[in-house]
Amino acid sequence: MSTKMSEEDWGNALLVFRACLPRRGRKAADDRRFLEALHFFTVENVRWRALPKEYGHWNSVWKRFDRLSKAGVFEAFFDTLAAMSPSAHLIQMFDSTIVRAHV
Repeated sequence: MSTKMSEEDWGNALLVFRACLPRRGRKAADDRRFLEALHFFTVENVRWRALPKEYGHWNSVWKRFDRLSKAGVFEAFFDTLAAMSPSAHLIQMFDSTIVRAHV
């Protein structure tokens, strides 16, 4: 995929992602494919319906994303990844909703 992540990086990311998942419910068949679908969705800036078939049915990907978002899985995932990084405290994010442009 276009993430340019090594297999070792994927292994670490999947371990952290699986540790952040809720304990209840059916376990997914392919977490890596799901994360790659989310990466494709955000990088290519497409609609959910435009996800390629290789990621599975778009509605299944969206439902899983919605359910995990509401459960706080992604916040825990990114917080854990940031805690593992020696340089995460140097990075700041800007949300475009707070940036004002004046004429």
